Amino acid sequence: MINYSPCMDIFFPELSFKNKIDAIAKLGYTNYEFWTWWDKDINEIQDATLSNNMNLLTFCTKFVSLVDASKRNEYLNGLGETIEASQKLGNKVIISQVGDELAGVGREAQKECLIEGLKASAELLKGTDLVLAVEPLNLLYDHEGYFLSRSDEAYEIINAVNSKNVKILFDIYHQQITEGNIINNIKKYFDQIAHFHMADLPGRGEIGTGEINYPVILKTIEALGFKGGVGIELFPKNENHSEVLGNKIFF
Repeated sequence: MINYSPCMDIFFPELSFKNKIDAIAKLGYTNYEFWTWWDKDINEIQDATLSNNMNLLTFCTKFVSLVDASKRNEYLNGLGETIEASQKLGNKVIISQVGDELAGVGREAQKECLIEGLKASAELLKGTDLVLAVEPLNLLYDHEGYFLSRSDEAYEIINAVNSKNVKILFDIYHQQITEGNIINNIKKYFDQIAHFHMADLPGRGEIGTGEINYPVILKTIEALGFKGGVGIELFPKNENHSEVLGNKIFF
């Protein structure tokens, strides 16, 4: 059974964060996620999660470059704070972006910097049951200039880090834009995937409105025995978010 996880920074914008959690619990969800923890009331989130018998699966660490060595201490300090927030809130996965490609610096040098930064991150995570999930993003529509876009390169980097605490976030929407070949790549890199995200293409819209064959992809993920979360990270055109999240594919 797939653990679907609505991203609560997107859905029900008219509600307080507590009431958002209440709303998805009433729809039958037991898992959720969001992007930023540092602009939220951690105690309120903890209370709402417990009172609804929910599981918070993941949120982001602070957005600091990992390809710029001069930013590494800032990144690690932010990760340390995020680890503390995670240990209070109970999520097992922390999402990380890596930053934009640096002009005038060779790509291999930036990749080595990224690997070294992730190795330092793994040291911070050692002894916890937390996983830092590094996310490739598409460069064509949403994240022009971002350093990491391909799943094969992400896999190479994670293998170089060689830590059970550092893995990949495989965003199906982003990887469809970047490279396609979704099912084969999920199978090929499955051992290093900690979390998935989903939205349809074009438009990053509701599942079933675009070109991605989600029923087959999700059956593949389930057949592989995936135990993590599949985040619902789409931007619906339908303003009735209860209807969007009531899509039968999520249950």
